[in-house]
Amino acid sequence: MKIGDLSERTGIPTRMLRYYEQQGLLEASRTPNGYRSYDDSDVERATRVRGLIQAGLSTRMARVVLDIERQSELATPPDCSRALAEQLAEELEALEARLSCLTKSRDAVALYLERSRNGDLIPQPAGADAGRRAS
Repeated sequence: MKIGDLSERTGIPTRMLRYYEQQGLLEASRTPNGYRSYDDSDVERATRVRGLIQAGLSTRMARVVLDIERQSELATPPDCSRALAEQLAEELEALEARLSCLTKSRDAVALYLERSRNGDLIPQPAGADAGRRAS
């Protein structure tokens, strides 16, 4: 598929997809006429990249995380230098702090909706009982 098709399927602007490629986060093959060409697996990867960046990771750290995910699928333990491990530990701490903040915000908004008798507007997690929350 061409870059416009990938953009349409992911909701990511073509300019951003080119940037992801420039940063080594996404890889496109080239057709004989020079156009970028993507396959279905690139839809998932581009969406994953966008999610990591929206979560606050730098493009450099997003690339590291994607590499870690790929390596974790292999049977052999990854080779990780002490310097990289320290960077990852710092990133993990920052992610935990963001998750904590987001959780508090989510809970405050949900409680507000419940107290305002509009709890039916709170999205239910997949697989949750539809009638679990009473308004």
